[in-house]
Amino acid sequence: MSLDEEYTAYVSGRLSWLRKIAYPLCQDWHRADDLVQTAITRLYVKWRQARAADDLDAYVRVMLIRVFLAEQRGGWFSRVRLTSAISHQPFETGDRDMAMDITRALAAVPPRQRATLVLRFHCDLSVEQTAHALGCSTGTVKSQTARGLATLRSMLGAPESRLARTEDH
Repeated sequence: MSLDEEYTAYVSGRLSWLRKIAYPLCQDWHRADDLVQTAITRLYVKWRQARAADDLDAYVRVMLIRVFLAEQRGGWFSRVRLTSAISHQPFETGDRDMAMDITRALAAVPPRQRATLVLRFHCDLSVEQTAHALGCSTGTVKSQTARGLATLRSMLGAPESRLARTEDH
């Protein structure tokens, strides 16, 4: 199998997974698709190096997170939204009202904290894995997680005791 065929097979199998990571970061399916497109384009350029990684999924997830964070640091023109922040795509399962509330609250969390929360709780990464993905210390991950959860609590009006167990996760 050629390098291009390997790349195509990998990306084809992981597109849905990448979109599911990108959406909670940016709160918009179109923007999530743009993030994924940028990440897989960068992956293509680095495919020889990436395919040799011990954990290719982790490598690509880091690329996606870094694309998101780099976009947040860009100029105002790169953050102009032409659509609403609320997704018109139906949720797969669960309480839709709660999911919409969480989506709105997550949008209010600063980008770096949002990336930390997505990696920790949506991707179920450990503190150490999250620190590696973000290129920071475990202490930074812990503080960003605590601040992000505090913002979510204030937006959702959640009592401290209900979300307290989440921080130990």
